[in-house]
Amino acid sequence: MADPNYDYDVLVIGAGPGGYVAAIRAAQLGLKVACVEGRETLGGTCLNVGCIPSKALLHASEYFDAATNGTMADMGIEVKPKLNLEKMHGQRRDAVKGLTGGIEFLFKKNKVDWLKGYGTFTDAHTVKVGDKSYTAKDVVIATGSSVTPLPGVDVDNDGGIVVDSTGALELAKVPQHMVVIGGGVIGLELGSVWRRLGAKVTCVEFLDEILPGMDGDIRKEARKIFKKQGIEFKLSTKVTGVAVKGKKATLTMEPSAGGDAETIEVDCVLVSIGRRPNTDGLGLDAIGLETNKRGQIETDHEFRTAVDGVWAIGDVVPGPMLAHKAEDEGIAVAENIAGQTGIVNHDIIPSVVYTWPEIAGVGLTTEEAIEKMGGDKKAVKVGKFPMMANSRAKTNHEPDGFVKVIAEAESDRVLGVWCIASVAGTMIAEAGIAMEFGATSEDIAYTCHAHPTHAEAMKEAAMAVQGKAIHV
Repeated sequence: MADPNYDYDVLVIGAGPGGYVAAIRAAQLGLKVACVEGRETLGGTCLNVGCIPSKALLHASEYFDAATNGTMADMGIEVKPKLNLEKMHGQRRDAVKGLTGGIEFLFKKNKVDWLKGYGTFTDAHTVKVGDKSYTAKDVVIATGSSVTPLPGVDVDNDGGIVVDSTGALELAKVPQHMVVIGGGVIGLELGSVWRRLGAKVTCVEFLDEILPGMDGDIRKEARKIFKKQGIEFKLSTKVTGVAVKGKKATLTMEPSAGGDAETIEVDCVLVSIGRRPNTDGLGLDAIGLETNKRGQIETDHEFRTAVDGVWAIGDVVPGPMLAHKAEDEGIAVAENIAGQTGIVNHDIIPSVVYTWPEIAGVGLTTEEAIEKMGGDKKAVKVGKFPMMANSRAKTNHEPDGFVKVIAEAESDRVLGVWCIASVAGTMIAEAGIAMEFGATSEDIAYTCHAHPTHAEAMKEAAMAVQGKAIHV
């Protein structure tokens, strides 16, 4: 029953994966709900210019690459592909349109009001949207994140020379030479797209290895695979400037630790050094809510902020900036507001890189597991199994990668799972479920897996923890 003292029971600011899910779940629980969103379409960064459109290009470019570079020919399918980039962009836009429209349908179905515009607090229970103000008993901040700028580098997505992840989705032609600044997930995914379509791609990373935060073995193996595919890497290197002249950009770089500078001329630069929370313009000062040093809003385990009646989820709170993490938090915060018990296990949130092959992990890395055990390497057991020994990967011409299971030596409890495989993003779900139920490596090893499937590599890696792998 709606509280007559307010316009809404719940008002959600932001309609990204966290916000729209929170709004729908709250409505399902019988609350009167509104969602504030300033974009022309719902779904936030993920559906509009992030997860979804990038996957559409990744998938299409995989087909083009397989036809161009021999994989299809190896299987007896001989074709001469011709790239129609505008049509490839068209199918990407169609996917986005269908999914964002689907959320609008779900809002109508669940009686969620879409308040079009950007929200600003005037007090803890009042949010101004355009010229109107709306009150709510509970307000959820789910405003997501935006691209982190690189000091001294001006992004001009319309120009198509120096772009961020949004601009990299809309390039009207394949660059001859693209430099990706940043060796993280987004840079490697979009760099892979344009490499497959014919661009020379160079990745410049400040750290000494790509994919920070992932397991050490995974990081090294991934770089070897990408290098074999044609991506060049300049590690331990920082970009100190980008100058655009005509249709070219000149990058100035130097070693991260300092040293002699060098320059490189290219026709496209993708700036991809991370993302930052969207908290500016919310009027947080009006409600006395401060952010931490990273610009994030701190919450308790129920997603309550320091201000009564104000909650926060997704990219604006600490933790990995992942759509599925935001979605789970959206469900949890709605249930908590409704008086139920909403829980998110932040120790078991999978991460996936949608390159070819895919890269995925959940739980602790080997390095983190050893640190957790006080630095005692013997307290941790690791099992690995190569995809080249997996029968399905072999028949599919997908030999690259491996699965790695990390377990506590004494209890055999699984602490983390990491893998590189064509379907790693799907395979990692098994590991997440196993870890959620406190599985041991033996539990996975003695669970029958269908043959022939890529998932058998998970079983074999678990068997390898105790030295029982069969096919190596």
